[in-house]
Amino acid sequence: MKIKLFVLFIMAITLAGCATSSFYHLEPKEFDEIDYGFTVKKVQVRNINVAVVDEGEGETTLLLVHGLGSYIKGWKKNIPELSKRFRVIAVDLPGYGKSDKEAYPYSLSFYAQVLTELLDKMGVEKAVFVGHSMGGQISMITALNYPDKVEKLVLISPAGFERFTDGEGEWFKDVMTEELVFDTPIRSIDVNLRSNFYDTPDDALFMVTDRIQIKGAKDFRKYCYAVSRNVGAMIDEPTWDKLDQIQQPALILFGENDQLIPNRFLHGGFTKDIAELGRKGIKDNVTMVFGECGHFVQFEKSDETNNAIIEFVEK
Repeated sequence: MKIKLFVLFIMAITLAGCATSSFYHLEPKEFDEIDYGFTVKKVQVRNINVAVVDEGEGETTLLLVHGLGSYIKGWKKNIPELSKRFRVIAVDLPGYGKSDKEAYPYSLSFYAQVLTELLDKMGVEKAVFVGHSMGGQISMITALNYPDKVEKLVLISPAGFERFTDGEGEWFKDVMTEELVFDTPIRSIDVNLRSNFYDTPDDALFMVTDRIQIKGAKDFRKYCYAVSRNVGAMIDEPTWDKLDQIQQPALILFGENDQLIPNRFLHGGFTKDIAELGRKGIKDNVTMVFGECGHFVQFEKSDETNNAIIEFVEK
């Protein structure tokens, strides 16, 4: 029944897609050709070229970790403001953006290892990990596995609070295949992007155009492989049952109208209830739920997010 509902949903968003005709005439681009609006450099970690943006300076370093399918550019409304007070390092995880894409393990523990070694390479003893969605779950795994490297946590619409049964997890992994990601039509890319927001801002449409343009990139299939493996990684390394083991102070931010958390195909529910799991689970935390806001909190409520992070980090 769940598979039937999922297929019907995919058909619906394909038919309802409202992408403008201009989307169909975009020139293909390689990942390295996408303009981030910031200077990007690459740091070699474990023979992997990891793309980073390194802005600002200060005693405190923020490490910005994106979510599933995303990239550094998703932080474009946060880096300029936060870098006025802190050193801000935003990273393209291996498999994404301008970083290398190969058949890496793509587990959350793999990413935690890469990020801690990246900090060492960049001369950072410890950092405030700011993670969005999957990046939030990676940040929690890092805090658990390498507590000395994580000063504080900022968890924005984090994956990892929501509990999946074994059956739900296996279904999710079976559905989110490399081929599904690879074959996503243009109209669905547009609709999928809009599902991240309560009210999609016009200046977020670069997420659609960039995603369409990289469909022609030589490493696009490797990116699709990373996305599909990461879905399995989030299921296979849950953090909902380890929240009470997190010792670092945490700032938890959710949008009340998040359409992605909780997963509406598997068990539905309300985002505020997922946020409450985090509030009760992590010992030392500040939890905020923004009204009229979807999954991409740091973009849709950028001013509120930046202010909340600054106050939390400087406290």
